[in-house]
Amino acid sequence: MRQKAAAAPYILWMIIFILVPLALVVMYAVTTPDGQFTISYISQVGEYAPVLVRSVWLAFVATVICLVLAFPLAFIISRRSSNSQRTMIMLVMLPMWMNFLLCTYAWMTILEKNGLINRFLANFGIGPLEMINTQGAVVLGMVYNYLPFMLLPIYSVMTKISNSVIEAAQDLGANWVGVLGKVLIPLSIPGISTGVIMVFVPSVSTFVISRMLGGGGNLLIGDLIDLQFLGNAYNPNLGAAISLVLMVLILLCMSITNQFGGEDMEGVIK
Repeated sequence: MRQKAAAAPYILWMIIFILVPLALVVMYAVTTPDGQFTISYISQVGEYAPVLVRSVWLAFVATVICLVLAFPLAFIISRRSSNSQRTMIMLVMLPMWMNFLLCTYAWMTILEKNGLINRFLANFGIGPLEMINTQGAVVLGMVYNYLPFMLLPIYSVMTKISNSVIEAAQDLGANWVGVLGKVLIPLSIPGISTGVIMVFVPSVSTFVISRMLGGGGNLLIGDLIDLQFLGNAYNPNLGAAISLVLMVLILLCMSITNQFGGEDMEGVIK
């Protein structure tokens, strides 16, 4: 009885700030402005398929890059002494203590035609290069902002992998490729699965990064939703429909990732 009473505030919080907003999104997505039921707004989402595909593709690329960078870095940090680990983790998290917009503005200053990189390259007679308002700039912004969300879950799992396990694999004849493929990666699957979700979900729905670093030519699904609610085309019903489709897509990706991770861990345990 006491447990139920203690859980009551959390249940109330979930109802007010999670279930009610979700119900409102669904209601707006399947009704007209005068309250009539319709699926026309959901059917219109297909017209924005190229934007959705671009969003998923760029989020996928950013997630892969984050994984490639975070995995070896997490392993290196996890093998250090406790003091060194705390220092390195603090350095990784340091950009997260700064304002998100400020970090993105900094990259605009670095990548623009008269930015730091182009001014440096001009000393060697190179450029100016078109780096801002490109898909590459958008991916760079995603990787920079979301890399810690990939690194921290993998690091938390890596710290639990004893050096004796790696040494035992090497004693049995495994080289570093074998240790990586048969020990480190399988045992790190829970952290990798969590990191992939934590990077892919905000990347596929971002709108600040794409707007500031991608320009108008690299519209993502988050920008499209933002325009429906705050732009001149004000159409909250269509915005809710797009949000609903994006939500279903994200839940599907999370489900696939969780099943993949679960199956891999069962194979390792066996």
